[in-house]
Amino acid sequence: MEDIRSVYNIGKELGRGQFGVTHLCTHRATGEQFACKTIAKRKLVNKEDVEDVRREIVHTCHSMGVVHRDLKPENFLLLNKDENAPLKATDFGLSVFFKQGEVFRDIVGSAYYIAPEVLKRKYGPEVDIWSIGVMLYILLSGVPPFWAESEHGIFNAILRGHIDFTSDPWPNISVGAKDLVRKMLNSDPKQRLTAVQVLNHPWIKEDGEAPDTPLDNAVLNRLKQFRAMNKFKKVALRVIAGCLSEEEIRGLKEMFKSMDTDNSGTITLEELKQGLSKQGTKLSEYEVKQLMEAADADGNGAIDYEEFITATMHMNRMDREEHLYTAFQFFDKDSSGFITTEELEQALVQYGMHDGRDIKDIIAEVDADNDGRINYDEFVAMMRKGNPQENPKKRRDVFM
Repeated sequence: MEDIRSVYNIGKELGRGQFGVTHLCTHRATGEQFACKTIAKRKLVNKEDVEDVRREIVHTCHSMGVVHRDLKPENFLLLNKDENAPLKATDFGLSVFFKQGEVFRDIVGSAYYIAPEVLKRKYGPEVDIWSIGVMLYILLSGVPPFWAESEHGIFNAILRGHIDFTSDPWPNISVGAKDLVRKMLNSDPKQRLTAVQVLNHPWIKEDGEAPDTPLDNAVLNRLKQFRAMNKFKKVALRVIAGCLSEEEIRGLKEMFKSMDTDNSGTITLEELKQGLSKQGTKLSEYEVKQLMEAADADGNGAIDYEEFITATMHMNRMDREEHLYTAFQFFDKDSSGFITTEELEQALVQYGMHDGRDIKDIIAEVDADNDGRINYDEFVAMMRKGNPQENPKKRRDVFM
């Protein structure tokens, strides 16, 4: 095999997925830039995993029968920073080829964007139109149409199908835009618009009626809050985990000790699997791996004590005022009452969670008043915001 590093320069990390890490990759001779995904073979434990990877590599999105099944804003990338840069759909890890009339039954996707018929385990390509309708609702209003403090709650809201077009800013949004969103978010997939019908809708078609006006600041601020960066939150959770009392975490400590069978101070995937099994927790291989990846904040393939406590401590403990204030003080090194870009960067580096992303972007996502720093109220809003697991992908069982 050719050594990829002899042809390409592997740069900063761009993102992490179920199996691997994506890096910026520059062709040494031409300077052309690509995204390069490296996959850890040890994570491919069964045939299904190998097929998932293979499918993500052989697929190209075209009009001849591909359903994506995981459309969401973060899976669309602009080719470059030009104003008219082409938009690219990415992450075909859950996509499948379909034949006319074919029905799918596995529950896949990301909570906010899942169509109701997916939750009912009987669906087809119409699910992509639903997901794009959710994205359009978010882009216009700054908040998702189906919202709850837990994944279970989001699913129930999706199944109820009530869409709020009365709250601000909807009274100021055009009739055409609301008509399109309503028709894309029709709970009946047979009545939902097709891709061709969406493209021919008066509000969206070329030279159509969509006004060329910028979003107001309230919507932009909501969008920033909705996108609030989880790395910031994860570091704050680890700080809080560190200041919980012995009594609060005794049970979790015992659980960690019982799982760490070789007393190494870390829990491997195998130890986690056996530990959960001993406790009578019935999780599939895939779900154990998802739990492992969620808890393994530094990505080293094992869960240390701090990571375990952070991932398993109950959310209402995190919500306590004294814990939130302690965490805020940890970031606010100079006690100015604000977390600055420099202070956040220092904390992310300290916890090994700085992924090369511009710290200003992370600040901007939480910074509701746009003053370039995080005050205590903004920090609390981020920490208390309902934050269901961001990308659960495949689910074996969903109970309504």
